[in-house]
Amino acid sequence: MVMGYTGPERRRGGPDRRSPDQRVRILLVDDHALFRVGMRQTLEQEPDFDVVAEADDPRSAFDAAAQFDPDIVLLDLSMPAPGGIDTTQRIKREVPSVGIIALAVEEDEDQLFDAIKAGAAAFILKDIGPDDLVTIIRRVNGGEYLINDKVFARPAVASRVLKEFRELAVYGQEAAPIFAPLSPREVEILDNIAKGMTNKQVAYALSISEQTVKNHMSSILRKLSVNDRTQAVVYAMKQGWIRIPED
Repeated sequence: MVMGYTGPERRRGGPDRRSPDQRVRILLVDDHALFRVGMRQTLEQEPDFDVVAEADDPRSAFDAAAQFDPDIVLLDLSMPAPGGIDTTQRIKREVPSVGIIALAVEEDEDQLFDAIKAGAAAFILKDIGPDDLVTIIRRVNGGEYLINDKVFARPAVASRVLKEFRELAVYGQEAAPIFAPLSPREVEILDNIAKGMTNKQVAYALSISEQTVKNHMSSILRKLSVNDRTQAVVYAMKQGWIRIPED
């Protein structure tokens, strides 16, 4: 079930006179109503946060993401089938610019690995304090990829991620449907941009819309914490994700 909040006034504190593009649009996804209420009440205290919708199952989460175009999705990984990981993956595939913050009940390395593969920007425990939650939302909305800190702190998880990157280089897009920090499609787009193609030319080459290319580029810049496409290409070349163009 999707619950959307689209009125001109915030649910508490009267009208917010900031323009819509100045506020962070947030979607809450959890199958426990009381937990959603607690998160919403916490986030509604922030003048620049808008909880635009809630969802209580994977299907409604995807529908809400498509309908309300949030900047941030707070998503419980422990939802019923198909589960939080598949939901994260699907939302990131269809709305690549969104920042997904995965909520877990415990520090589980398998779940962390799956979350980074699915494209989550952050991985946090559900007992996080309100102030820390607000800070993480702001950082993810600002383009930071906080899940990297979790991964690099766990050598076993980091080695699994690097192994998958090596498999991508060898086997191409069939190695994995999507994984962080860049999806196979995003690597493909950067590879074409490295050859000097414009967004329009990339769109034509890949049989997708120019707007889709732009959406993917926004996601790439967010994930890599760079400011423009040139920096993204240089970074990807240094990591060995794309080939250096031949003269």
